[in-house]
Amino acid sequence: MELRDDAQWALCIATSMGVRITPENHQPVHTCDRYHLQATSAESNVASIASYLGLPTIVLTNFVKDSPISAFIKADLRSRGLSFRGPDKQQGGAWGYRHQFNIADSGYGSRAPRVWNDRAGEVGLDLDAADFDLDQLFITEGVKILHLSGLVAALSAKTTRFCLDVVRKAKAGGCAVSMDLNYRASFWKGREKELSAAFRQIAAECDILIGNEEDFQLCLAIPGPKAGGQDLPAQIASFQEMIKRVREQYPKAQFIATTLREVISVNRHLWGMVVWGDGGFQVAEPREIGVLDRIGGGDGSVGGMLYGILRGWPAEKCMQFGWATGALAATSVNDYAAPADEDQVWTIWRGNARVQR
Repeated sequence: MELRDDAQWALCIATSMGVRITPENHQPVHTCDRYHLQATSAESNVASIASYLGLPTIVLTNFVKDSPISAFIKADLRSRGLSFRGPDKQQGGAWGYRHQFNIADSGYGSRAPRVWNDRAGEVGLDLDAADFDLDQLFITEGVKILHLSGLVAALSAKTTRFCLDVVRKAKAGGCAVSMDLNYRASFWKGREKELSAAFRQIAAECDILIGNEEDFQLCLAIPGPKAGGQDLPAQIASFQEMIKRVREQYPKAQFIATTLREVISVNRHLWGMVVWGDGGFQVAEPREIGVLDRIGGGDGSVGGMLYGILRGWPAEKCMQFGWATGALAATSVNDYAAPADEDQVWTIWRGNARVQR
């Protein structure tokens, strides 16, 4: 894939940042009084792979002026090597703006994970292209890849317009566009016709499209395998057929990817990946991985694949690295993978868990 060679930024993401609290030691929420707090969003999970591995990465988001949670989020982004731009919105009183708040029981053994999203008053609902100097970013400075997800694109009518505006400006600046469809039924309820049209419009401009079988069917009306992640090895051909249909409808996409996850137990999953790129399919057959916390695994795979594309690797190597960064994310209590270096990721791909000295 040809990327802008004079770009200041390797990767740009647009997102609505929030925080997640998780009970310590895999305890259920309703019986726990000690929690781990982290700053999070699907898109920043993706971007963290490139930033930890040294590529210049920038986040577009909204903050709440004088909010300690905003200060916490900014400090967290800096610690990951992520630059950021965006307005500090006035809170508007006790019932005004705030950041999204997620509560996650990561589960254990036979107790399944559970997640509660609290997004009332979320400052990201008000994302507006007019609050960002997109000409400066995409035309003057330059960006190699813009990454979006269906979460921010479906968050509100305003964020839908924001994503469309950002994509148009990115393409005008010679930037490749990546989108992880990330369907959420609660976001789409009552807006199905509007969001279907918007997602198809964005997908038509994408150079990189990512989604699972449910995402492609519900966001883009492309038939695929039955959702649910059962007997995945036997279904790989049907995932490839789905991706072929995506290629037919969205011919600008040079990479199309889906991750494969079959749950054995909360802490043992089969993990695989199918990528179309370089004119053919690349497949990581599902194999077992250990899971400390499943949230962010898919984002980790997307981030690893994008890192490979930014490095100019062939599609097979991008897929392998993406599989491994997804597996790495599953070993962390945070929502994102934080690779120490490329070699750590490749040892995961090779299945080598020996001590590295």
